[in-house]
Amino acid sequence: MSHAQHAVHATDPHPLSGTVLSGADTIVQVLADEGVDTIFGYSGGAILPTYDAIFRYNEDNPGQMPLIVPANEQGAGFMAAGYARASGKVGVAMVTSGPGATNCVTPIRDCMADSVPIVLICGQVARAAVGTDAFQEAPVSNIMSSAAKHVFMVTDPEKLEATVRTAFEIARSGRPGPVVIDVPKDVQNIEQRFSGQGLLPVPGYRQRMRDLRASPLSDDKCAAFFRLLAESERPLIYAGGGVINSDSADELRALAQAFGIPVTTTLMGIGAFDTTDALSMHMLGMHGTAFANYAVEDCDFLIAVGARFDDRVAGVPERFAPSAKAIAHFDADASEINKVKNVDWHHVGLFSPSLSRLLAYGRENGFSSDFSTWHEHVTKLKRDYAMNYARDTALIQPYAVIEEINRHTEGRAVIATGVGQHQMWAAQYFDFREPRLWLTSGSMGTMGFGLPAAIGAAFARRDKLVIDIDGDASIRMNIGELETVTTYNLPVKVVVLNNNGDGMVKQWQKLFFKGRLSASDKSLHKKDFVKAAQADGFEFAERLSNPADMAQVIEAFLNFQGPAFLEVMVDPDAGVYPMVGPGKSYKEMITGDHINNRHGASGDEREIDASEMF
Repeated sequence: MSHAQHAVHATDPHPLSGTVLSGADTIVQVLADEGVDTIFGYSGGAILPTYDAIFRYNEDNPGQMPLIVPANEQGAGFMAAGYARASGKVGVAMVTSGPGATNCVTPIRDCMADSVPIVLICGQVARAAVGTDAFQEAPVSNIMSSAAKHVFMVTDPEKLEATVRTAFEIARSGRPGPVVIDVPKDVQNIEQRFSGQGLLPVPGYRQRMRDLRASPLSDDKCAAFFRLLAESERPLIYAGGGVINSDSADELRALAQAFGIPVTTTLMGIGAFDTTDALSMHMLGMHGTAFANYAVEDCDFLIAVGARFDDRVAGVPERFAPSAKAIAHFDADASEINKVKNVDWHHVGLFSPSLSRLLAYGRENGFSSDFSTWHEHVTKLKRDYAMNYARDTALIQPYAVIEEINRHTEGRAVIATGVGQHQMWAAQYFDFREPRLWLTSGSMGTMGFGLPAAIGAAFARRDKLVIDIDGDASIRMNIGELETVTTYNLPVKVVVLNNNGDGMVKQWQKLFFKGRLSASDKSLHKKDFVKAAQADGFEFAERLSNPADMAQVIEAFLNFQGPAFLEVMVDPDAGVYPMVGPGKSYKEMITGDHINNRHGASGDEREIDASEMF
């Protein structure tokens, strides 16, 4: 049977309406209707009917919906996540039952924690065998229900079509997130008439979405906001990942620039505001720039947009933004309001229309305020407390590597990372001109995220250079995906900053555990990353160890046509600074030896009792 991709319109009957399709063909057709152009997944017995349907669909519709096969199902989940983060579309992963599904628990939780929309379709044993501990059976609904935004188990074949459509609706709407569909094998094989339309009745969820969409920013609320802004001399916008997830970065930038309000972002909000803009304060928080954290200390009106005052930003909530006379909070999730930090003004609604309305109200009512003294102050902060490091050493400094790559990319490349020191260095030293160029595991902090996420991004953004900045410990987690890069000849550039161990763990052990490097030192490990990359088909695979060669090697690496791998042997003692220690306020920020500290001490050697860590 030939399937045709069809954009569903409310008034147009689906061309396949009334056609008898198997459950597997139904799944594939709904994916096509939803505009899915890439599926990431690994096969197995319980999902074979749907994999066969994908094969037949692609025979009839060449190139429309390729199935990308990873080395491991976790890789598939992170590829779908990278695709979603880079494109703004719903990513799709498809795996078999049992271990196939359980290998995706971490990507699902990762997507939930960072509000990333993906749909995971899992095969399941036949309905008659459910609950019997059949071969490769796992209680997917029970396991995933605490990790996902929603989980469906399809026991009624007549609801399969509507279930798949509803999964996409839930994944992309409101606060985005991952949705799991568990489909027994016999449901995939049952034949029935395809409707071409219809959703499941989820009245509670739809009512919440209607309330969210029908929550305009009133004139009274706008007036109250501008009263707070008029009373302020030092306003600061604190933007989070919600700005990017809601595609409202343009509106945020317009508001900030219209009224001259400096902007700092969270780790997940990087790219919501052009980091090269004069109003940008870059990233705040535990490893934020010193000047951003000092601006938070100094501001008298903090405006949080799509951010949640999490522990890596707010630290000690009662000591966060201590000079703020007022705090405003925009969010799409009502549960975030006053959850961590009490605020003086808030609005729960869609960001784009809310920020646009605020801007329009300010202009209509002729709002203006002179923040020039504040601008001079933040400019001085950026100058006096700039990011810095030891620039004349015999060892390669990781910061210098990122700066050199950034000199070529100019803030326009897609940067994916693993988790650890390299992740923070990338966040601190790269520029990002627009949203969806920064892909990292924020809330979950999942090592092994970077490489598969970069693969997903390479399918989503074929117009962009995609670079994975990884660590020697982090890339080990999903190193099998190097072969996936070459299998599909993806022009992904992989950088491994090798400091012979779990660098961030070692940094904490040096600061908080008197230098006892328990299980974090990998200097005796035998992995040859260059040989591993060559074995997986990388034609460009080199090791950089001489600082004098850095500019030349990095240029050749970035200009290589096709997959490229570069291992950089960096200073094993290089640290991530600034650092706000656990249980500490920004006033107690550790800035290291090369970043100025306005409170008089770098804090490198200051010990913190381990009992204060959490």
